[in-house]
Amino acid sequence: MRSVTYSMGVSLDGYIVGPDGGFDWTAPDEEVFRYVTDEEREVGVHLLGRRLYETMLYWETADQDPSLDDSMLEWAAIWKPLPKVVFSTTLSEVQGNARLASGGLAEEIERLRAEPGEGDIAIGGATLAAEAAALGLIDEYRARVYPVLVGGGIPFFPQRERRVDLELVDTRTFSSGVVYLRYRVARQVY
Repeated sequence: MRSVTYSMGVSLDGYIVGPDGGFDWTAPDEEVFRYVTDEEREVGVHLLGRRLYETMLYWETADQDPSLDDSMLEWAAIWKPLPKVVFSTTLSEVQGNARLASGGLAEEIERLRAEPGEGDIAIGGATLAAEAAALGLIDEYRARVYPVLVGGGIPFFPQRERRVDLELVDTRTFSSGVVYLRYRVARQVY
């Protein structure tokens, strides 16, 4: 069965966006960017909320930007054909290899898990990930922890009232001080 993963950059104090809405501190250096690109190769479909979808629209035409280096062109070549499902109540259409979600998050994930296909089901954006977490749908949390304290903003982890046990699967420390942590949700087997 395809895993549902949530992977983003996060400040040491737990935020993906600071109180001013900025996330410039998550700009990866070349080493982290290569790692993120390799991780994206494992994705079969990406689920996005409206805000992240609109942020990532740049990559639909980035291959036409003459200022991009080879690593960014490689990212664009992976991102552009990747199937995307956008969850939005305000958009009436989407561009590129994307479609608007036709059902709720649980229904979409159930349908995607049942379809033949390879690669993870990646969730992008804290709001959508919080909904998936509340429904118990996330299988792995992948955090790239940046050495910065931003003091508030949008949290990486959803605020909820239940405990979730995790198993450490992988770690990596990059020369920039970014630490990658990959945890699998520990499922209780009865």
